[in-house]
Amino acid sequence: MTAGLGQPRGVLHRLPSGDMEHRRHAPDPALAPFVEHYWRVRWDLGGQPPQTQETLPHPNVYLVIERGQTAIHGVHQGRFVRVLEGRGCVFGVKFRVGGFHAFLRRPVSTLADRSLPVTAVLPDAGTLEADVLACEAMEAMAAVADRHLLAHLPTPDLQAVRLAALVAQVAADPALLSVQALADRAGLTMRSLQRLFDRYVGVPPKWVINRYRLHEAIARVQDGRAVDWAELALSLGYFDQAHFIRDFTRLVGRPPGDYARREGSR
Repeated sequence: MTAGLGQPRGVLHRLPSGDMEHRRHAPDPALAPFVEHYWRVRWDLGGQPPQTQETLPHPNVYLVIERGQTAIHGVHQGRFVRVLEGRGCVFGVKFRVGGFHAFLRRPVSTLADRSLPVTAVLPDAGTLEADVLACEAMEAMAAVADRHLLAHLPTPDLQAVRLAALVAQVAADPALLSVQALADRAGLTMRSLQRLFDRYVGVPPKWVINRYRLHEAIARVQDGRAVDWAELALSLGYFDQAHFIRDFTRLVGRPPGDYARREGSR
């Protein structure tokens, strides 16, 4: 179940059995320039065998709170795989694109595919894990996260806000397919755009465009509609179907046709 702030994109498979809850909650308004939302995932597999959850992550930094595993994670460029078993709960902070730079104070690219302990960025947040996980209600968890982050509230960075708006356009406009088109829309040279993405987003603009186009492909498959793969590849900016199939297979773990058949059988 998902509550509030829209449906998540990038989740590759629905759990075939068991109870799964995915909720979201908005941050304190003062944190809005930096934090997109909070989220919580709880599962109860009720004695069933472990199940694999896979996602294609967004170009965001996350603070993930889980007992004994709390950390800040940079943009994960590959497929994220997690095996769920028994019962569990994870609470997360999804930082706005570009929003974590004000906390990190160095290029966000230095955190790509890496993680940091929370105290490396928020020095007095040593009790954050215990404080959040002591709460039962999502609203209470969010209030704790608000309190810890507001204690380190940075000054909003207009350049980060600009980059977040630009990435939002990539996510919303499937016709935006090239770095040159994105640079033209931003009124920047390609080199300037790439430097800004390195500093604030953490991955290149081409990576962001490709990731959101693959999110779009996955969403179309999960909608249950018949897909013309050649037409889809062309609409997502691929020169040929073979290139699209290679990218899809590398990131999702199976060719698009196999993925569609598997999802249709769930």
